[in-house]
Amino acid sequence: MLETTGEPAASRVQPAEILLLGSVFVIAACGLVYELAAGALASYLLGDSVLQFSTVIGTYLAAMGVGSWLSRFIERQLIAQFLRIELMVGLAGGLMPAALFAAHASLPAASVAPFRALMYGGVGLVGTLVGLEIPLVMRILKQHFSARYGLKDLVAQVLTFDYLGALVVAVAFPLLLVPHLGLIRTGLFFGLLNAAVAAWALLMFRRELRAFGAHAMACATVVAVLAAAFAASDHLTTWAEDRFYGESVLIRESSAYQRIVVTRGAGGVRLFLNGNLQFHSRDEYRYHEALVHPALAAQGAPKRVLVLGGGDGMAVREILRYPSVEHVTLVDLDPRMTELFTHDPLLTALNHGSLSSPKVQVVNADAFGWLEQHPDELFDAIVVDFPDPNNFALGKLYTTSFYALVDQHLAAGGYAVIQTTSPLIARKSFWTVAATVEAVGLTATPYHAHVPSFGEWGFIIASRRPWHRPAALPPGLKFLTLSGLEALMDFPPDMARVAAEPNRLSNQVLVRTFEEEWGQVHQ
Repeated sequence: MLETTGEPAASRVQPAEILLLGSVFVIAACGLVYELAAGALASYLLGDSVLQFSTVIGTYLAAMGVGSWLSRFIERQLIAQFLRIELMVGLAGGLMPAALFAAHASLPAASVAPFRALMYGGVGLVGTLVGLEIPLVMRILKQHFSARYGLKDLVAQVLTFDYLGALVVAVAFPLLLVPHLGLIRTGLFFGLLNAAVAAWALLMFRRELRAFGAHAMACATVVAVLAAAFAASDHLTTWAEDRFYGESVLIRESSAYQRIVVTRGAGGVRLFLNGNLQFHSRDEYRYHEALVHPALAAQGAPKRVLVLGGGDGMAVREILRYPSVEHVTLVDLDPRMTELFTHDPLLTALNHGSLSSPKVQVVNADAFGWLEQHPDELFDAIVVDFPDPNNFALGKLYTTSFYALVDQHLAAGGYAVIQTTSPLIARKSFWTVAATVEAVGLTATPYHAHVPSFGEWGFIIASRRPWHRPAALPPGLKFLTLSGLEALMDFPPDMARVAAEPNRLSNQVLVRTFEEEWGQVHQ
């Protein structure tokens, strides 16, 4: 029969067809979320985001290939098999971030291998199930709408919706999902979407299902489990982090860039970024006094100071001790970090409200890009206070390319100072930074200080002229003294210089060296 428009009935777009194609969009989005969540969790908990994301994505794609190959053995009851697979994907993928988080908190700190096995096993299982989905959808479309689809049209339609779903999630994951839902609830939410696809298939094709009641019960059970887990996700996160950190967690937030946790115990307040300790309030003054004052006091009367990193405002607090300082520019990537340390009463008490000073300008931007985009800005002193180079994203901030940019922004007679990890535990890493500074034509003046929470910690002053002992230090310091400065420059044999090549964007040798040296501590 023909419609009044003359269009054959067989060519009409059916509601079930639209929903099937829409389900491709949804399952592609869900599959990518599980992949990204596993990679993000691995980088949070194991470090080296590039390595973790690469291995997780590789494992996931390989597993999808296995799933696609296995789909050839599914020959009967395609709708029922598709429904079961959707429920399994929703359950396994939705619960995977929560399960990994709980496992990391429950396993002993040194049990990295069991956690990796669990993580890659989960990624492999979910990837295999996801790999089954698209081939089944394509066969269902071909089976039910064969009059509308040739092979090329079928593949084009399905893959278009598949890639669109992946695109939407790729943008939404870092900008919306993780900051507002967190990793655990994001996984559970998309698990519920997979279950919704299964429920839709149940209703749309109910006449073709032999055991409608059993399938309906399975859908209801999976939805109930995921919904209950979603409701309890905050409790799970609280339990896991309290267990991991071992003391009361005051602040726990996932920004677009990192997991921010602030704890308080008998000894004081601690800040962790992605599980790595950044400071302990009982001895952070040792670190920040050592970081700031040897360079700024030697400069004499700094007026314009640049801080790269240091979003906690502690380095800025020390810089503001100098009456000569007229302007401080703080460039930190994470706006949530600087917001917390600008407004939270507990945290502003630690940095003395430094980020609210009228002398301070806070810029939330990538430090590398900011230096490139402001070539005419010159500073009397530059304080580089980044986390350790435990991944390639951070490693670029320890390269010759980056230090060449720092040199361009350093006024004549100015000094830059760089936090440079432990010269005792990561000896070659420390001297790699020194070699990198020297490779761009700057003089490197290394020194170290003992910070009980970290042990021996290292710093390097980079300048065009040799560093000299300052005539005075600001009053009120709790750690540094003029007479003690020369002792900081002395390196005993177990921290003495070793041969190291410069860290360049093209090789990133520092990241590999750092991982090897710090990895030995946990063996």
